[in-house]
Amino acid sequence: MPAKPPSHKHHRVEIDAHTALDDLAHYRLEIDDGDLDDPVLVGPDGARIETWRENYPYNERLDRADYEQGKRALQIELLKLQSWAQDTGQRIAVLFEGRDAAGKGGTIKRFMEHLNPRAARVVALDKPTHRENGQWYFQRYIAHLPTAGEIVLFDRSWYNRANVELVMGWVNDEKYRLFLQQVPVFERLLVDDGLHLVKLWFSVSRREQQTRFIIRRIDPVRQWKLSPTDLALLDRWDDYTKAREVMFDTTDTDYAPWTVIRSNDKRRARLEAMRLLLHQLPYPGKNKRVATKPDAKIAGPPWRIYERGEPKLSPPASRAIAPTRRQAG
Repeated sequence: MPAKPPSHKHHRVEIDAHTALDDLAHYRLEIDDGDLDDPVLVGPDGARIETWRENYPYNERLDRADYEQGKRALQIELLKLQSWAQDTGQRIAVLFEGRDAAGKGGTIKRFMEHLNPRAARVVALDKPTHRENGQWYFQRYIAHLPTAGEIVLFDRSWYNRANVELVMGWVNDEKYRLFLQQVPVFERLLVDDGLHLVKLWFSVSRREQQTRFIIRRIDPVRQWKLSPTDLALLDRWDDYTKAREVMFDTTDTDYAPWTVIRSNDKRRARLEAMRLLLHQLPYPGKNKRVATKPDAKIAGPPWRIYERGEPKLSPPASRAIAPTRRQAG
């Protein structure tokens, strides 16, 4: 990887996110590796803030040239996957979940970059309407599930109830417990009916999340991403961690498993998310040198991939559930 210009200072910088969000005058953005989409935050002392290194298994972020080359190869495979889905009537749904600023939206953008939009779409629902609030919770999501030959990417999904709604106090205990009881059954029905369901959780470290929130405040094209809810969740990291733990324990099943993607390096996260989907599905003409197993340091089950301060989990009892009809065959 080419050395960075010597004029830059690089070291780990502690951030008080609330102070920084209130006083942005001494922070600025710097373009890294010619990449306008992913600027780097520079602190008051002129040092690049490298919170991405927190609990990260690599010493350097992925070089842009390597990233672009890998992304193109994987996007070609995604087009093969889409052709197979259209030719054979496959239905594919990918759930993108995780903490705020974990890189879900940027990854979805790269998934969709070259796909045919007539057979692939993104679902990012707003808060429920008065009518939707009176429906069965899953009902409004069912309306957006893929039809034959279609790929649907959910930018947050029914798992809102297990995380944001719970942590923000927007759901009562009774409805939350009912959700946890129903979601494994709901997903089993989907999978047994032939839907390919892939569940991705994008994991970001606490300090890196704070850095990304500051970038959103500074960068005019990102300011719309920073909502009052995002700011409220800054103080509820531990509550979110507990909610995540219960969610994995209850809903990480053999037929609908979770995969956690380390996203402190957004480039690696995007590539490994693509690779995971491609590796799982049996489309023809697969380039096995490209659609390989994901990097085990970046993508894996919840009990293996977690951030500093998050508890180490055990494989949940739900992973012992008998295989579905499709798996048994």
